[in-house]
Amino acid sequence: MTKEERLKKRHRSEKRFKLYGVASIFVALLFVLILVQNIFSKGSSAFMKTAINVEVFFDPELLELQNGASSDDILQADFFDITIETLLKAYPAKNLDEENELIDLFSTDAEIEIRKAFLENNNLVGKKINLEITASDDIDQLHKGNYPRDLPEDRRRISNFQLNIYDNLVESKKIVKNFNNYFFKNGDSRNPELAGIGGALVGSFYSILICLLLSFPVAVLASIYLEEFAPKNKITDFIEININNLAAVPSIVYGLLALQILLATIQLPRSTPLVAGITLALMTLPRIIIPCRASLKAVPPSIREGALAVGASKFQSVFHHVVPLALPGTLSGTIIGLAQALGETAPLILIGMVAFVVDIPSTPIDPSSSLPVQVYLWSESAERGFVEKTSATIMMLLSFLIVMNFIAVYLRQKFEKRWN
Repeated sequence: MTKEERLKKRHRSEKRFKLYGVASIFVALLFVLILVQNIFSKGSSAFMKTAINVEVFFDPELLELQNGASSDDILQADFFDITIETLLKAYPAKNLDEENELIDLFSTDAEIEIRKAFLENNNLVGKKINLEITASDDIDQLHKGNYPRDLPEDRRRISNFQLNIYDNLVESKKIVKNFNNYFFKNGDSRNPELAGIGGALVGSFYSILICLLLSFPVAVLASIYLEEFAPKNKITDFIEININNLAAVPSIVYGLLALQILLATIQLPRSTPLVAGITLALMTLPRIIIPCRASLKAVPPSIREGALAVGASKFQSVFHHVVPLALPGTLSGTIIGLAQALGETAPLILIGMVAFVVDIPSTPIDPSSSLPVQVYLWSESAERGFVEKTSATIMMLLSFLIVMNFIAVYLRQKFEKRWN
């Protein structure tokens, strides 16, 4: 084979390699787009909720309140009779069965929403107002086009009578779609139309905050000691090997560790962000130590030597010169480690955060859930409404992860020093 033929063959190989690389990137992006499109197509409708416009008459005989009543009196008052009377006026029903089917078109929070309207204006006794009451999950999914209405009646959760009511309400323009504030401010619920990620958001925030407060200082100080001060011997070699091994340990092992030590031995409160934060901190420590040490090692030796040459101590040269220059890599590694911790599910399930928690936690020692655990819980629910809630929660989780990774890239580019 001549020199020219070998050169042409090498060029053809390079072109094939480039083609393989472009094809690999294209296939990867295609799968990502398919995943994102599937999640967004299912979850985007969860940010809207269906409501039915009804006329509420605050009958003084049924309400037993006076205009200007205090908040305590309103909270203790019984709005059940007014609620039933209001819902039954939405459509004429002939018998008790039809009345029950009519009431089932509305959310179980109807009484709470009517009470809230009176709380906002306590001078409504004897007056009528138009109020948008949240619809049930079945009507919500039907109005969003997620519920097939052409099935036989015995295979549908919505009866023909309820379909007639729905069509009548649509024709009279009494059904509307509003922004779903319940999704962000409510905790978990058995009713999909009322379920939200408020508790999971707060629980994840507390967990990540505790994880950051525990893992970051310990990881940075350990990295500085191992890289700058520790003598190179068998003990430090053993420590370094175990740090690298701990970074590859499956997260569920940390859940088992927390279950035995934090819950069984120390007896910390179960299903709380406090235990979750400690567990995630243990898991995140090696994932911060490794990039932190790499950042310290990347600082040129001339920086240390220059500081020592002008009379700085070893401590001063490290903390006044080396550590600030290694900060970009340390911060980006920390944020990426926290992003990984935010998406963990297995260790949180083992410490009990898979429990059904309705209330939003006010402190880190209150029972709570987290975003990935909420996805796990809702994905096992049979109701159609939880399908869109699951996808919407994944969208929120992905948004947080993308933001955290962008912050990591920004910090690295902003503070990074380039050495020639």
